[in-house]
Amino acid sequence: MLKRILTMLFVSVCLLSTAHAEVDTKDPFKMVQEVADNTFKRVTAEQPIIVKNKEHLRVIVEEELLPYIDYKYAAYRVLGSYIQKVRAIEDPEEKKQAVENIKVFIDVFKRYLVATYAGVFTQYTNQKVEFSQDRDFAGDDIAIVRTRIVEPGKPDISIDFKVRRDKDNEWRAYDMIAEGISLLDAKQTELHGILRQQGIEYVIELLDKKSKLPVQFRGKNSDE
Repeated sequence: MLKRILTMLFVSVCLLSTAHAEVDTKDPFKMVQEVADNTFKRVTAEQPIIVKNKEHLRVIVEEELLPYIDYKYAAYRVLGSYIQKVRAIEDPEEKKQAVENIKVFIDVFKRYLVATYAGVFTQYTNQKVEFSQDRDFAGDDIAIVRTRIVEPGKPDISIDFKVRRDKDNEWRAYDMIAEGISLLDAKQTELHGILRQQGIEYVIELLDKKSKLPVQFRGKNSDE
């Protein structure tokens, strides 16, 4: 059940991807709905290219998804308490290296997300998505956009998209929750022990290797 929920979390990220100018990033609810519509149209239109070369999905993700994902904030959330440890370092040189490692981690984490989401697009089969009603978000820095994925013959899956207002008053997605399971929390749990025992350099190397694997869906039978 857990694997199925996490799989649907990845599938649902398709909703949050597009770089079209008409997307209203000032409204979290409109943003999610508009990017969903634009993304599915592009994926459908470029199926002939995708069938011949799945690596093309990386291009789509980088151009369409990434502008609407706050991957830096997400990376910080995954690192969790490690950030606090770095802030507490007193030796200037050691702290400088630690900060540089965090910067490298953010870049690798971004590429890992691109690879992961590209694999998700290989599973797109025109699922129906229903959106929650808008609500007043004035004064909020965090909003939750609720959606439901409907597929004939399968139970509906409720997905919560957590979006965050940035310093430019624009909204970006940073996490998804299904059946109470947070995608970021799951990744943090997966990497916490490795980070503590092997160090951030090892984690960077691990994610870098995964990001360079050929594009394919791995949600059902892997630990990614």
